[in-house]
Amino acid sequence: MGCGLLASLVAEALKKKKSSSTCQAIITHLAETCSPMELMLIFLGQVDDLHPDLIADTIVLMAPHLQTVLLRLGEEKAPWVGLALAALQKQVSRLPVPYTKEQEVEDAYGLCRCCSALARFMEPFVEEVKRRDNSEDGGTASDNQLKTELLKFCMGSLREPLLQAQLDQAIDIHKQSPLWHFATDILATLPAIQEPLPGLLFYKALKKREESGLLTDSTEAQESRACLAYMLFVQFITIESFPAVFSPVFVLQCNMEYIDLLLSRKKESFLLKGLELYTKSLERVEDNSLPVELLDLKSFYSVPQHLVQILTVCPILHLRERGFKVLQLFIDKLGPEAKHKFFRCMIKTSCHAGVEGYIIKNIKNQIELSLKPGHENEWFMGIQVLPLLRLVLCFPRGPETDLLNSMDRVMESLNLLRYLLMRDMDWQQTSSIWPELFKIKEDYLKMLRVCLALSRAYYAGQVKNMREDKKIQAQEAREARGALVQTMTVKNKVSDMTPEMHYQVLQCALVTFDLMESLVIRIEEISEEKVKTGTAV
Repeated sequence: MGCGLLASLVAEALKKKKSSSTCQAIITHLAETCSPMELMLIFLGQVDDLHPDLIADTIVLMAPHLQTVLLRLGEEKAPWVGLALAALQKQVSRLPVPYTKEQEVEDAYGLCRCCSALARFMEPFVEEVKRRDNSEDGGTASDNQLKTELLKFCMGSLREPLLQAQLDQAIDIHKQSPLWHFATDILATLPAIQEPLPGLLFYKALKKREESGLLTDSTEAQESRACLAYMLFVQFITIESFPAVFSPVFVLQCNMEYIDLLLSRKKESFLLKGLELYTKSLERVEDNSLPVELLDLKSFYSVPQHLVQILTVCPILHLRERGFKVLQLFIDKLGPEAKHKFFRCMIKTSCHAGVEGYIIKNIKNQIELSLKPGHENEWFMGIQVLPLLRLVLCFPRGPETDLLNSMDRVMESLNLLRYLLMRDMDWQQTSSIWPELFKIKEDYLKMLRVCLALSRAYYAGQVKNMREDKKIQAQEAREARGALVQTMTVKNKVSDMTPEMHYQVLQCALVTFDLMESLVIRIEEISEEKVKTGTAV
């Protein structure tokens, strides 16, 4: 009979008037005495489709009473626990996630209060599972279902809200951070309900969970595991419970799937977590140790492609800086053959002169290292280096190459070529590739001269036209003698640049071409010196 009053009592309690405490006392009494089945239906109805402004207050108010009712259900509680957790989680997922620490402290929308309430709500059910697992007769079918429902909730919480939250172990405020404590509670719950973390992260195809959809390859499940990997390997939450038997290379290989997912997104929180997980996974790997076979895996191809997008398109500076650092770290961890293959792939696929220039600089560094005693390897000093040099020292678009846009690649290519010529004695002593290298050099410089001539003529013509336009405009202004006449001319513009900016770009292009030509001249001088002294073939 009293169940019918529940909705009105909850509404009155939410008004936070003087009568609120009286209403709460009555709700507590009803939760302890009325039919638990009827109460569950009413409670779930109250939680469904809440107004956004009432979500936090309603969950904080009702969670303890809902817990009381569920504990009264005995062996029949498992499915009801699942329904209650799903209903609460659905409403919490509608709340904005605080991204900065200031927003978390303010907790304007009440998400942090909700997370604390949900953590307290779970406690007795987790303790019950632990108690049953430690008993002699083991768990029943009902206990297994309760585990499943708790696991669903934990994995869902990892995706929403924790994947979007800013969690930083280095900031002292995390000691008082509700989201940090909630993350810790979630990760502590998993082993407590006999869900080993390696099983969740590394061995997804567990048939016992296929029916529940927990360990499928759905996007939602992948996001949950990605957040789990981030909290474990970046923030080290409950890392002490993770077995130390897995090799760093195996952990990296497994985490690359999650890194791939995170870096494919556009949100800053996802990208930052992906870069941090990538960095931490690589740091434990020994330098020059990753085998070439790993590059055949899909994630080891797609992750560098996502990195290129971050480096070239992302407007957020600190993400681009992190991207460069992790790219170099990945290169450092690759073995010689893997480096060789990775460089070839990046030159072919990056489609960005800046990235290509960065890779060419790394190629030069590897060649320089390989020529030092004790560091020799066939991939960067023997005949294997020739395909790489042919790929680098060329112009894929031939005479149509825009040298201004290709400046980074061309300058690094010229620096590489100059270095190779200056070290020709080392090449002759360690390999027989010098004649072929000399031919590659001749073909490259020949095409570069053609490109320089065409580009210089084009940009010099543009500069000349702009100067003439300025003279004409000045003459027209003098002839107008102050008359209020506006003349509109339609011209080809470079993007949305002003004429002054356009002129500066053209001047910069001509200076760049002069620099390229000076390098070409220096390379030719080195070649002539080698021929005269007899040190070149």
